Amino acid sequence: MFVVVLGELSRWGIAPDAVEALLPHADRALEWVEKFGDQDGDGFVEYQRMTGNGLLNQGWKDSYDGINFADGSLAKAPIALCEVQSYVYAAYVVRSHFAHEAGDLEAVEHWCGRAAALKEAFNEKFWLPEQGWYAVGLDRDKRPIDALASNMGHCLWTGIADRDKAEQVAERLLSPEMFTGWGVRTLATTMGAYNPMSYHNGSVWPHDNAILATGLMRYGFVEQAQRVATGILDAAETFGGRLPELFCGFDRGDYDAPVPYPTSCSPQAWAAATPVQLMRSLLRFDPWMSHSQVWVAPAWPARYGRLAIHNIPLAGRRVDLEVDGASTRITGLPDDVEIVRQSRRPPAPAPHNHEQHPAPVMPSDPASPRGRPA
Repeated sequence: MFVVVLGELSRWGIAPDAVEALLPHADRALEWVEKFGDQDGDGFVEYQRMTGNGLLNQGWKDSYDGINFADGSLAKAPIALCEVQSYVYAAYVVRSHFAHEAGDLEAVEHWCGRAAALKEAFNEKFWLPEQGWYAVGLDRDKRPIDALASNMGHCLWTGIADRDKAEQVAERLLSPEMFTGWGVRTLATTMGAYNPMSYHNGSVWPHDNAILATGLMRYGFVEQAQRVATGILDAAETFGGRLPELFCGFDRGDYDAPVPYPTSCSPQAWAAATPVQLMRSLLRFDPWMSHSQVWVAPAWPARYGRLAIHNIPLAGRRVDLEVDGASTRITGLPDDVEIVRQSRRPPAPAPHNHEQHPAPVMPSDPASPRGRPA
């Protein structure tokens, strides 16, 4: 994730000297991924605690019972989580962009190759065709952990999910078993470990939903992304404008407001960042300053009316963005920056202009009228 964030800073043109200075550290992070993250050499990054103490699970769902099979039984480490492979894929693609901008075609080939190989292996090993969703992970025996959980939404966020599988993922995430009306549950109601008042097995996490909404928008599922985003923002209103770390996963049809989770942190950094990321996803605002371009194709819900954002940091400037119905206006950009509004996506780094290496990695892709990336 450090590598991905560094790439995001680069694309926004923020602190270029600092980004350049940190690039060797990004390479060290990737070296760790390849040398130490994959202990058994199967191409996937696993976790396992080194002593009898500490956390059994070391993904973002780090509770002891947070990673389980559909029947409710607990997965045993070492575990390769689907979202962790997704982050690794994103890091490889980001590194290929840095290499492309430096004119290092050998490095471009290397990192694009690593990304392509991981994507192919991931979609072969993690996809569950009979269920129509991605496994949460692989357990110590390389068995797919077959629970229907929110983790797979992160695979839409980074682009590691094959496009022919994305529609089924979107359908599952917005199914009644997963979507409460306030947000997507961490675990479906049909799973053995489901409990709407558990920490990771049926609750709703705002930051998780921001990632899911961004991923849905990336693959062109605009209406679904809007449903998730507006559900979370509606929940925020019931909490007085401050989203908590998580809330219970009861259905919106059963209660007038989200049921608070008793020990949820509030304020909490992930939750505080959620509305910002949801807003960016709905705006489909994607800068790429090294290419002197900004993609913008708002899918801003009419219910929110006019939006004006001031002082957005971009390429050493402060720019303003205004969305009012079908009208979008950006002011303050450097004269040489092109605003791209049509239905096309940013190019992948040469010499690969292929779906396996989509760009950009983090945000939603600029979309066609129905929202599907061209």
